[in-house]
Amino acid sequence: MEHHLIPTQSIRYHAPVWVCVLLTLLLILLPTGYEDNVVFQESDIQPALVLQTDESSIVDTGLVRSGEQRCQLEILGGAFKGQTVTGTNALNGSLEQDKIFASGDKALVRINYQDNQVLSVSMIDHYRMPWEILLGALFVLLLILFAGKTGIRAVLSFVLTVLMIWKVLVPLYLKDWNPIWVGLAMTLVLTVLIIALVYGFDQRCAAAVSGSALGILVTCGMGILFTDLFQIHGAVMSYSESLLYAGYQDLNLTRIFMASIFIGASGAIMDLSVDITSAVHEVVEKRPDLSWWEAARSGMNVGRAAMGTMTTTLLFAYSGGYVALLMVFMAQGTPLSNIFNYKYVAAEIIHTVIGSFGLVTVAPFTALCAGLFLSRKQETSASSDSIPQQQAPASVPQSNP
Repeated sequence: MEHHLIPTQSIRYHAPVWVCVLLTLLLILLPTGYEDNVVFQESDIQPALVLQTDESSIVDTGLVRSGEQRCQLEILGGAFKGQTVTGTNALNGSLEQDKIFASGDKALVRINYQDNQVLSVSMIDHYRMPWEILLGALFVLLLILFAGKTGIRAVLSFVLTVLMIWKVLVPLYLKDWNPIWVGLAMTLVLTVLIIALVYGFDQRCAAAVSGSALGILVTCGMGILFTDLFQIHGAVMSYSESLLYAGYQDLNLTRIFMASIFIGASGAIMDLSVDITSAVHEVVEKRPDLSWWEAARSGMNVGRAAMGTMTTTLLFAYSGGYVALLMVFMAQGTPLSNIFNYKYVAAEIIHTVIGSFGLVTVAPFTALCAGLFLSRKQETSASSDSIPQQQAPASVPQSNP
C-alpha cells in the first residue's frame, strides 16, 4: 500500500507545476488581438543615446516648463542603428507627464520614416528596460536562493499571474466582456493554481481554495453594492478617460472598477487562507484525535491574530499612492467632511474597507473548510489503520486435557 501511496502524493504535488508551465507557454503564444494596432505601424520605436541637448526653446514660468527641448541622438537599434538624428521633446507644462533629458541619458524614441529616410524623431521617455530587467532578475535570484524549489514555484505563479492579466483580462475588458464575470473567473482560476503550487492537489488545497473563493465572492458582492451606494463612477481610475477618447466609448468603467476591488484584495485573501490552512494541518497532524470543530476553532484563533495586521496591510497598500493628495488636503485646511466626500477618497475607502471585509470573512470560512476537510482525512486514515488490528485473530492458549 505504501508503494502506491508515495507516487500518488508525488504526482499530486508536482502536477500543478506542469499545469502552470503548460498554461504559461500557451499564454505566451496566445495573441491578444491588438498586436497590429495602427498607431505604431508607420514608426519604429528604439532606444537612443542623448549626445547633446538644447533648452533654448524652453520657457520657464516658475514650476511650469513649456516649449520644446531638442536633443542630438545616436540611435542604438533597428534599421537606423548608428545614425545621428535630432529628436524633439515636447513639454506640456505638467510635472507629472513631462521629462527632461541630459547628455548621456538613454531615451526611448519614436522614429517616423518613409522610404528608409528618417522624417522626424520624438522622445517618448527615459529608457528604463535594462534596469527593470536587472531588478526582476535580482528578485527572482533572491527568491530562489531563499526558498529553493518553493521559490521557483512562486516565480512561476508570478509569471502566470502577469500573463493572465495581460493576455486574458485586459483584452477581454477591451472587447467589452462583462468585467465582473471575467474578473471572477480569472481570479478563481489563479486561486486554484497558485494555492495548488503551494500544496499540490490535496485536501489542504481544497480547504484553502474553498475559503479563498468564499471570501472573494463576499468581496465581489459588497464591492458591487457599495460602489452603487457611494455613486462612484469608474472614471476615478487613472487613465480610464483615455480609453474613452481612444475609441472605446462603450466600456463600462464602473463595472471595471467594481472588478478591481476583489481582484486587488484576492492576493491578501489567498495569503490568509494558506496561513490558516497550514496551521490547521499542523494541529491535526499533531492531534489526529481532534474533531473537525476543534480543528476549525484552532484555525479561527489563528485567523483572529492574522486579521489585525492583514487589514492594516491593505490600508498601507492602497493609501501609499495617495500621500500627495492627503498632503494637499492638509496644506489647504480641507475639512474632514469634504475629504471623505471626495470621490477619489471614497473610492479608496471602498477598496480598503471592502477588501478588509473579504479578509475578515475568509478567516472563518477557511477555518471551517480546513477543519472539515483535514480532520475527515485524519479520521478516515485513523479508522482504516485500526481495521486490521480489529480483524487480526487473537491467540488462544492451548489447554491440556
